[in-house]
Amino acid sequence: MTETAVGSAAVESAAQSKSQQAYEAVKARIVEGTYTPGYRLVLAKIAEDLGFSVVPVREAIRRLEAEGLVKFERNVGATVSGIDPTEYLYTMQTLSIVEGAATALSAPLIDAVSIARARAVNEEMRECLEHFDPVRFTALNQDFHSVLFEHCPNPHILDLVHRGWNRLASLRSSTFRFVPGRARESVREHEALLQLIESGADADTIEKAARQHRAATLDAYLATTN
Repeated sequence: MTETAVGSAAVESAAQSKSQQAYEAVKARIVEGTYTPGYRLVLAKIAEDLGFSVVPVREAIRRLEAEGLVKFERNVGATVSGIDPTEYLYTMQTLSIVEGAATALSAPLIDAVSIARARAVNEEMRECLEHFDPVRFTALNQDFHSVLFEHCPNPHILDLVHRGWNRLASLRSSTFRFVPGRARESVREHEALLQLIESGADADTIEKAARQHRAATLDAYLATTN
């Protein structure tokens, strides 16, 4: 490879790196709520804040638009998308079904080490309640449930669970930001789920408990929108 080609590749790599950094920075601000629904994303201002040119920021915004986190409005430009309540409803309903099934199928394969790991995560969630951080709580919530469904022997169901979680992420759904009171109940329900698994409860009982747990969060959120 010639020096010119090497130099060109290095420049391209640096540009991609800045685009990725810009993408991660803007997405984080959307997820954590710094950029709220309807917030106008002024590319020049974001670029100035990040110390980049406008080009990588524009590429980042295009990626976020493709993910549904950003939309372009005529005569306005790029703005942060609002949460689509119908899409959220369908996603949560579907996830309650497939995650419940995955958890029930995983239960016989969850050993004491995994139970201890899940309980440790749930304890972190309990501690998080004191100075509530909905974004961190949501991340821990996903870690907790991952322990319970990751042993699912059916790869197709497991794939549907992961798709559901990814769809929630694209909706920026830190539900606990809207219903912080639900967080404390969620921690209690997690412990109840662990006790069911530890006691060797039958699959139907575990699946029903897992589904009701997810449905309760959906119901709490819907109650705030009515």
